[in-house]
Amino acid sequence: MDATMAVPLADRAVSLEQSDIRAVTQQVEEVGGINLGQGVCDLPTPEPIKARAHQAIRDDESIYSHYAGIEPLRRAILEKEKAYNDVPATSPEEVVVGVGSTGVFVAAAFTLLEAGDEVILFEPFYGYHRNILELTGATIRYVPLGGPESTFDRAAMEEALTPDTKAVVVNTPANPSGKVWTRDELSTLVEILQAHDLVALTDEIYEYMLYDGAEHVSLASLPGAYERTVTISGFSKAYNVTGWRLGYGVAPAPIAEKMGLMNDLFYICAPRPLQHAALAAFEDLDESYIEDLQSDYATRRTLMCETLEDIGFDVPWPDGAY
Repeated sequence: MDATMAVPLADRAVSLEQSDIRAVTQQVEEVGGINLGQGVCDLPTPEPIKARAHQAIRDDESIYSHYAGIEPLRRAILEKEKAYNDVPATSPEEVVVGVGSTGVFVAAAFTLLEAGDEVILFEPFYGYHRNILELTGATIRYVPLGGPESTFDRAAMEEALTPDTKAVVVNTPANPSGKVWTRDELSTLVEILQAHDLVALTDEIYEYMLYDGAEHVSLASLPGAYERTVTISGFSKAYNVTGWRLGYGVAPAPIAEKMGLMNDLFYICAPRPLQHAALAAFEDLDESYIEDLQSDYATRRTLMCETLEDIGFDVPWPDGAY
């Protein structure tokens, strides 16, 4: 083939462009600036997690794992979801470990959605959510939500629903707005899910980054929600390992089973040595780690918001995320 010939691309690839997040990061790196555009952790990875990674490599934990993750990690995630999130999962078969929370979102989206389906996405939204949803062939219906002080508008969502609506994406604490959904807001959302037979994908990767007494509530913990919810989180943000790509999803077994198989097709499995390392998050770190993490990010939030206010910006202080 002539190297100068234009090879026809799939329609799904033609419109793809570098994300705004990546574009900003590249421009900042070129001038040696401070990157406020991408979720880059500047705290160290906890030593117990690094030590377990070293040990797993020395122990030759190097072959493929189960496509849904090693069982000890899935069991640890299950216990965490029950204890911290109040999610009523009962078996490791309801847990899928994937290549970052974004990778798990991909597996969930391709498990649940296809061309002809419609999905509700709240604005402002995380750009990767939108782009992944578009790749499934689903149609996105946008519902304004706003920033930290905004409240969920039931009427606005119901107006966006059609007979083809199948799913809704909830990001709490939210990227990029910093909004934390309240228990009352999520309870209202559950009523809509039940009334219209919808499924929810919840991205909760910032679940520990909370400020000024904000409470993280997992949608799946509310009555009647678990059977129609995929709860997604991971290790990147809380344990400062964004480049390790370790995330997980918790869902009813019939959904989790297919998500695991989708995960197998896309990624085979998450990096096995790093799965063993992630066990340290549950077994070697105590509650003071999360308390210190929250304190560190609260200090950073104050510095950023006060600095922006001092130079003339009207700043909506985030209730969560970073």
